[in-house]
Amino acid sequence: MIDPRALRMFHEVCRAGSISGAARMLNISQPSVSAAMAMLEARLGGPLFERTRTGIVLTPAGEALRARANMLDHLLRDAEADVAAARHGRAGPLRVGGTPGALVSLLPGAIARLDREYAHLGLSVVERPDRDLAGMLRAGDIELAFVTTAIGAPADDLTERTLSRDPFALIVGASHPLPDQPISLRQAQDLRWVLPEAQGGFRRQLDALFLVAGVSIPRDVVRCDSLLTTKAIVRDGLRATILPIRVAASELTAGMLRAIPIAEAATDRSVGVRWLKARELSPMANRLLDCIAQQP
Repeated sequence: MIDPRALRMFHEVCRAGSISGAARMLNISQPSVSAAMAMLEARLGGPLFERTRTGIVLTPAGEALRARANMLDHLLRDAEADVAAARHGRAGPLRVGGTPGALVSLLPGAIARLDREYAHLGLSVVERPDRDLAGMLRAGDIELAFVTTAIGAPADDLTERTLSRDPFALIVGASHPLPDQPISLRQAQDLRWVLPEAQGGFRRQLDALFLVAGVSIPRDVVRCDSLLTTKAIVRDGLRATILPIRVAASELTAGMLRAIPIAEAATDRSVGVRWLKARELSPMANRLLDCIAQQP
């Protein structure tokens, strides 16, 4: 078995980019770090990095080990934080990420439920595009990733669970001249649009709606990946977008936006969560998923 102290030291070598830099960060001698790295390489049967004038260059084996070293660093940091939180009666900490629409659809109600259960909640939430979230899971930067699901099989090292389904609708401002009756995307093709730019699951689902309708992607499109900005552009002008009903629920309830049924939208949008198969979910992560599952 790998000595976890050596793995932690290797993590610092990777962070610093050199043996000497790691020694300074760890406040130990450079020969001690060099000896530990030599023993680690001997244990694993090959070099983990090559020394250059400017520092180190990881070998393929070193790159593979760095991912595990990062996970160990996060695990130890989380263990310390978990104990401190339990000592002070706090829930967490838990770090999650997700795409804007998935987070809006799933988290608010669950956090409200958790706030009723715990006096203090340690939860960090970051918005990122689909393409970044898998890497953040593997690096241990987040424990859960909330995304559009059921688009295709997830990567072999990830588990995916669908948690909710939400019908798509054409979303327009309150003063838009379109009537509220169902509309075909063929009829709506010449509208002025706001649609996502990022090539993630949500973009693929919207593109598929136009494909099913047998129409090309609209020509007059403002590409925008900010959910807040998209809704503001639609609210204050005459552009339209397509969103799941729940994502626009607050503005629809307030009368700032209107939802028009789409004739071709027979398939709801699926949203859910992914996590790393090799990582056992923390109690706080499991409790968050339970709260989401209990939502109507």
